[in-house]
Amino acid sequence: MSEKKSRSLIGVLREIDQNMPRIVLPWLLRHPRYLFAAPRLLHAFTRSERLQRANLESTGLVVPPFLILSVTNACNLHCAGCYARIAGTLDPRSRGEQMGIYGWRSVLAEAQELGVWGVIMAGGEPFMLDGLLALCKEFPLLFFVIFSNGTAIRDVHYELMRRLSNVAVILSIEGDASMTDSRRGRGVHGRVLHALRRLNKAGVLTGISVTITTENHAYWMDPGHVDELIEDGVRLAFFMEFIPPGPGHPLLLSVEQRAGFREKILEYRRTRRLILVHSPGDEELMGGCVSAGRGFAHVTPSGDLTPCPVSDVATHNVKRSSLREGLASDLFKRIREDEHLLEVDGAPCALFAHPEAVDQLAREVGAYRTTRA
Repeated sequence: MSEKKSRSLIGVLREIDQNMPRIVLPWLLRHPRYLFAAPRLLHAFTRSERLQRANLESTGLVVPPFLILSVTNACNLHCAGCYARIAGTLDPRSRGEQMGIYGWRSVLAEAQELGVWGVIMAGGEPFMLDGLLALCKEFPLLFFVIFSNGTAIRDVHYELMRRLSNVAVILSIEGDASMTDSRRGRGVHGRVLHALRRLNKAGVLTGISVTITTENHAYWMDPGHVDELIEDGVRLAFFMEFIPPGPGHPLLLSVEQRAGFREKILEYRRTRRLILVHSPGDEELMGGCVSAGRGFAHVTPSGDLTPCPVSDVATHNVKRSSLREGLASDLFKRIREDEHLLEVDGAPCALFAHPEAVDQLAREVGAYRTTRA
């Protein structure tokens, strides 16, 4: 079976939200430092899209436009159903020592050279990594999206971000105070809203990340709740459907709920000044799951290169091999070749939907589990 080619990121973004310019341009005009940086970042984006990655793909090496770095396994919260905890990212027994700032600098340098443009900083809680924002400043041609729980951002972080023009901060929230605090801890909802307002005041591009479950599905179907966040300065929203640790989980959306929520997302795109990313719905525009280099790849806190943040299989570690070697691995190549593995089959995650096939593939390519000591 021939490998499924990645679609142009520019084309996909246009399909996802054709009104993106009317959202982005007014915001840029109100924030001069981002406006002045926009031509530089746009040039870097175009070069990575049309030259670097396209040239490498013609030689057989698929480089994703985005790289997800779980920069630390430290976190100050213990959220119920945490993806990172389920995948073992937060497990102190995971293989090897954490990367550290020097290791991440090396990874970012190679990623930029290969044509990666966007870097998603995850964890753990990224703001618990000393030197996080200094690292972002070192790479002005990369755009960093930091996913945070919003409770570990200190005064010094806000001051540093006032001078950065290549950073967006996405804060996790579940819904109202009851929904958020029941999953993340007492008082977290209020602290997240406070952080959103401080980020907005500091002129930082901000957004929210929501795990959609049967408990908050109806809440986010109400446009009024989306409007409240837009008023607080939110311009980006990531709606990620709950990925269960096993089948039949009570928080997993039904087929009917998923279809209805997808329709609501499309309505919001037509009627709200908000850039929306919906998983797994938007992955259909990419021809299925975008892991294993098709859209992104993931590096664990200890350096293991995995297909995505919720996968715990790897054949390469960036402390011992190059990022290029890992992206060219048989593990990644065969995931991209297997159209069945790219299909969600009614689940919110393709690789989670095919555990037996993933296990079989891992054995065949000699992959290891990143959570084993």
